Amino acid sequence: MDDVIIRNLTLESPLDCFPQWDPTDGDQGNWNSEYDTAVVHGSTHVWLDHNTFTDGEHPDSEAPTHFGMLYQQHDGELDIVRGANYVTASWNVFTEHDKTILIGNSDSESTAVGDQGRLKATFHHNLFDGLVERAPRVRFGQVDVYNNHFVAKAGYVYSLGIGKESQLVAEHNAFTLAKGVSPATVLKKWSEAPLTAAHNVVNGVRTDLIAVHNAEIPAETLRSGAGWTPTLRTAVHPARSIPFLVEHGAGAGRIR
Repeated sequence: MDDVIIRNLTLESPLDCFPQWDPTDGDQGNWNSEYDTAVVHGSTHVWLDHNTFTDGEHPDSEAPTHFGMLYQQHDGELDIVRGANYVTASWNVFTEHDKTILIGNSDSESTAVGDQGRLKATFHHNLFDGLVERAPRVRFGQVDVYNNHFVAKAGYVYSLGIGKESQLVAEHNAFTLAKGVSPATVLKKWSEAPLTAAHNVVNGVRTDLIAVHNAEIPAETLRSGAGWTPTLRTAVHPARSIPFLVEHGAGAGRIR
């Protein structure tokens, strides 16, 4: 499918009534759910604009724990997979969710056929509020993340995941971190892949996200320089202005 616009909708994450326990997922095992809120699967030229993604009446923060792990009944809010290409998410609100956005769903060459050279995506002027992780987590794609506002609260793990053969550019973003949340945790390394992270601010202060990550987490050293320069951006605003702009412009019902 080509040329798709999804605009001005409030989307509530579906609830999996029977999540599966996987004892091999991570060091402690984990609960995994089946259903995503929205999936871009093999499509090209897709624009998601001014939508609100929410867990509605069933936020992860109110879920119980079983076997020592959160009883996770939600999967992703937005996944971009299976050779999808040229996807833009702009002026959306993603709120109170765990596994938020996944770009490329596998490291396996047999599963990821068609992903290499594709999965190009842009995220700008979105609000990522109260999320745990994956905003986004990237495999393979050239992904441009600029002019977004990330608000980290209790339970936060990371925002930007660097995965297999990813080429992530994260610039001119604003991060508002709660007390006790280190800027070093904004980036999470899953695989060896370089990224560009420049002109970002953390709690109003210009911060080199790669440098603070490498200083605090030397076992997961990140390399700077994604190897490409985004050319399809619209207006780029100073990072310090982003919290105000996004607060007053992002989400369903705010198209001007």
